[in-house]
Amino acid sequence: MNLRWHPSGGQAHLRALVIERVRDRMDAVTLADSPPAQRRLRVREEAMRVLREQRVVLSARDLARVVSEVSDEVVGLGPIEALLKDPDVSEVMVNGPDDVYVERKGRIETVEHGLFEGEEAVHHLIERIVGPLGLRIDESSPMVDARLPDGSRLHAIIPPLSLCGPVVTVRKFGVAALGPDDLVRLGSVSEETVSFLGEAVRARANLLVSGGAGCGKTTLLGALSTFIPTEERIVTIEDAAELRLAQPHVVRLEARPPNVEGRGAITVRDLVRNALRMRPDRIVVGEVRGGEALDMLQAMNTGHEGSMSTAHANSPADLLRRLETMALMSDVDLPVEHVREQIASTIDLVVHLVRLPDGRRVVARVSSVEGLDGGRTMLRDLFEMRRGREYRSPVANALPPAAGELGSRETLRPELVTGP
Repeated sequence: MNLRWHPSGGQAHLRALVIERVRDRMDAVTLADSPPAQRRLRVREEAMRVLREQRVVLSARDLARVVSEVSDEVVGLGPIEALLKDPDVSEVMVNGPDDVYVERKGRIETVEHGLFEGEEAVHHLIERIVGPLGLRIDESSPMVDARLPDGSRLHAIIPPLSLCGPVVTVRKFGVAALGPDDLVRLGSVSEETVSFLGEAVRARANLLVSGGAGCGKTTLLGALSTFIPTEERIVTIEDAAELRLAQPHVVRLEARPPNVEGRGAITVRDLVRNALRMRPDRIVVGEVRGGEALDMLQAMNTGHEGSMSTAHANSPADLLRRLETMALMSDVDLPVEHVREQIASTIDLVVHLVRLPDGRRVVARVSSVEGLDGGRTMLRDLFEMRRGREYRSPVANALPPAAGELGSRETLRPELVTGP
C-alpha cells in the first residue's frame, strides 16, 4: 500500500492514513504482549516515522495531537481515550456514534459530536477491547461485560437489542481508593457516622450498603473495609473486581462470563460457596443480585460475622425486601418465613446512599435491623440526612447503641420502622 496525503485532506484524513500504515507495519500479537507503556512508545515512534517518510509538515502542537490520537486509536480506547483520562470523568456513555455523554463530578454532560465516524467505529472499539479478553460480541452474543486492564468496567450492547446502534458504558476505575477521611472531607458522611460505622465493622457487625446505580456503594464498601483488623483473612467476591483492600491477607475472587462457545461461566454464587471452604474470617461480596444472597446469609450466620456487601435498593426497607426476593431465587426451596427470619437474625446494619441533584453522593441513612415483630422485619434509623433549606451531611437523630450491642437486639428500645 502506498500512503499518500495532501494538505487539503485535513488532519482527520491524515490521522486515518497514519493509523492504517502503523497497523500494517506492527505485529498485533507482539504489540499486545508488550507492557502498556512500551506499546504506546512503539506506536508513537512508528507514527513519527510514517510522518517523516511522507514529508508531512505540521506545527509542534498539531504534530503532538496527531501522534497522540494515533496512539489512542491503535493501543488505547480511540475516541473515548481522552474522556477516560479526564480525572473529573467517572463514567463514559456512548449511545450510538452521535450521542455521547460523560458523568463529570456526579453530573451527566453531553459530549460534542464527531467522536465516532459511524457505527462501524463504535463496533471496532468494542471488538478491540473484548477480543484480547477472550470475549466476543456479535448478533448471536449481542451483550458483553468486561474489565479493562486498569480495572474499569465496560458494558456493551449492540443491535438488534439496541435500537440506537452499538452502546458502550465505561465505569472508570479510580486512581486511588477513597478512605473514610476522604468521604468526610467530600461531605459524603459525617465524622460521627463514620466513627460509629468503624466501631461496628471492628465489632464484626454484618453490614449491607444500599442505594441506586452510581451512588457510591462500592466506594463506601471499600472505605469501611479499612476498619477490618489487619490480622484477619478476607475473601472478596465481585462480578468485576473493583475493591482494593489495604489489608495484607486478602484473597480476591472475580466471576467469569461464558467464553465464545457459551461455556465456562463462573458466577458470584459459585464463588461464595467456594469461599466458605477457604477459611475466611470475613467475606466481602461486591454486590448481591440473585441466589447468592442466601449463601451470603448462611455464611454470615455460620461463623463469618462481620461480612459486608452491597445491593441496589431505594431504602433500607426496600433492601430487606429485595434481599428476601433474591434469597428465594436460589435453588433451595425454603418458606418465605424462614428466609425473613434468617435476614432479621443475620443482618445488623443497613447503610443507605443517595446521589443528590448537585452530583454529591451522601450517606442518607444508617439503620439497624431489630428482629421480627409479628412476622415483619423491624428497622431503627440511627443516623439520617435531614432536609432543610439545603441538603446536609448525615446527622445523628438518635443515640446509637454501642457497636458490640448490635447483635443483642433485646438491649435496644427503639422507635421501630416497619420493614418487609
